[in-house]
Amino acid sequence: MSTFITGCSGFVGLALAEHLLSAGDEVVGYDLMMPPDKAYELLSDLPGRFTLVQGDVCDEVALSETMMRHQPRRLVTLVAITADPKRERVMPQRIFEVNVGGALASVSAAAKAGVQQVLHVSSGATYGASGRGPGPLHEDRTPLLPEALYGMSKRAAEEAVRRLAELHGLPLLVGRLGTCFGPWEADSGARDTPSAPLQALRLTAQGCEVVLPRDSRRDWLYVRDAAAAIVCLLAASARHPVYNLAAGHEWSMVQWCEYVATRRPDFVWRFADAETAANIDYYADFDRASMAIDRLLADTDFLPRFDLPGACDDFLDWWSRHGNISLERRQTQ
Repeated sequence: MSTFITGCSGFVGLALAEHLLSAGDEVVGYDLMMPPDKAYELLSDLPGRFTLVQGDVCDEVALSETMMRHQPRRLVTLVAITADPKRERVMPQRIFEVNVGGALASVSAAAKAGVQQVLHVSSGATYGASGRGPGPLHEDRTPLLPEALYGMSKRAAEEAVRRLAELHGLPLLVGRLGTCFGPWEADSGARDTPSAPLQALRLTAQGCEVVLPRDSRRDWLYVRDAAAAIVCLLAASARHPVYNLAAGHEWSMVQWCEYVATRRPDFVWRFADAETAANIDYYADFDRASMAIDRLLADTDFLPRFDLPGACDDFLDWWSRHGNISLERRQTQ
């Protein structure tokens, strides 16, 4: 089975590639930025066949040539710019060029190359202001009210790729990804919002205490579960056009900090006060409501494996082996 992954050098892309390659599948990764050398080495040692191609997802000609050369059966679109307010101010057009234009170029290339199945990975950020309510957030009952350019571009991309796939007669599903964290999460140049768990581990590695602005409760999705959900959706006989890809359970940052402290004696945390500013950024003044996954559970074989202790243990074990390695990127392949 051959799967073409745009945005393969991002941490969700690397987790998905690892999942597929571990099962002996063939993966063609396409990204403007190459992954860290250590990630490439790890993926290349897995049973499947891994090919990296460097290219701009907005270049439909290059995408088409690459897909025609490798003839993948499936396409997963993961490339995106996850922008913070600073990037929104200075490059709003580029955000839409990549998040919408890149998705359209990918679907067009897939149609030309005879790809049989497309999974467009969108985001829970499309729910936007609806997440301020009690939830849960449902695929077809909750209004999409994005509040920032990232969410707005992801909503626009959903509508655009669905229309283009319809015109080409190309089977397409949309998966809205929840709030992810875990192995290989890094500053890739396209993601301005590192997860709170990653921020906390980085601070500890620097010898700093973790200072929370407040507690925060979310349906955190461990990236290995995110990869599993994507693979299960690819394998399913889907009955709906859109699926939430989320954890199905919640935990808080206080719970995370308390658990990490039992594993790492050097992990020190507290809340901000009048004298000490917070050094963890939640990127919002509210905690988004959880995303419903009833549809995903009913139509696929997906079952979340990583609760808070499981995710924490796995991430800390991974961090002890890879967290401080150089993130130098591979050059053009």
